[in-house]
Amino acid sequence: MSRWQPDARGRMLDAALELFAEQGYDRTTAGDIATRAGVTERTFFRHFADKREVLFAGPVLLDEVVVETVGAVDPEAAPWPVAIAAVREAAARLGAARTPAQAAQRARIVAQTPALQERELLKMASMTSAIAAALVGRGVAEPLANLAAHSAVAVFSAAFARWASGEEDRPFEQCVDEAASALRELT
Repeated sequence: MSRWQPDARGRMLDAALELFAEQGYDRTTAGDIATRAGVTERTFFRHFADKREVLFAGPVLLDEVVVETVGAVDPEAAPWPVAIAAVREAAARLGAARTPAQAAQRARIVAQTPALQERELLKMASMTSAIAAALVGRGVAEPLANLAAHSAVAVFSAAFARWASGEEDRPFEQCVDEAASALRELT
């Protein structure tokens, strides 16, 4: 196995998605993923703590993206547009790193595996907390910051489901814009 082939991380993601679909999450080992990706198991563990992190430790660290975005938005902006800007930027970066087909395959695997569903909820809770804390850091009252953050992450989740469905060819961040508009129509 040549350790010099480019994009080892991307190859491991592709290999994991293929193997999880073929033989199931529980029956796939980190060694299986490494072999399919053409890397050593040691290389696998340099990139990921365990096999579930292949699905959750993507090239985009969403918590960092949302905090950075909240800090970059006009300080006079209201909490809701700031929170939406944060999840929109997270969607743009995630959408640039994954295809809708990869996202759909990942969503199917997560839906079939309770341990992964729990991990998904923890990741969304972490992103929510990161947005809320960043908003509080801007001087937004905690209850309002929490409401804006939870609502924005709900928009992100709805947009992800639509984007990953592959029914329409559009960028993930456009799906966020549409979900945010739909939420505004509810009020």
